[in-house]
Amino acid sequence: MTVSPSQITERQRSRQINTDTNILLVEDEQDLLELLRYNLTREGFSVETAMTGEDGLKKACEIGKDLNLVLLDLMLPGMDGLEVCRTLKGRDHTSGIPVIMLTAKGEESDIVRGLEYGADDYITK
Repeated sequence: MTVSPSQITERQRSRQINTDTNILLVEDEQDLLELLRYNLTREGFSVETAMTGEDGLKKACEIGKDLNLVLLDLMLPGMDGLEVCRTLKGRDHTSGIPVIMLTAKGEESDIVRGLEYGADDYITK
């Protein structure tokens, strides 16, 4: 079955564009990780996941310049999200990757701290 360009919906066009967008999701809550991965994948994004800061940093470095976005929880076991963000922004091959902090900590001081560590934006859960 051949589909003409006029038959492709806006949502399908968006999904086609998104397939080239690689997102790293670093979240230690399994249920939330799966929910976010499902929704991002459903929208056509390529999603890698990690449940610890150390694993997230390792995957970000492995993917390197092909990585388009990091969604990063602040409170992670071991290396926390602030340290992961600071490390990513301090390395030449990952410094240009946008990092969005995704966390339950929504106090103004937490937001300021995340942005000071190099986060590009901050979203509270």
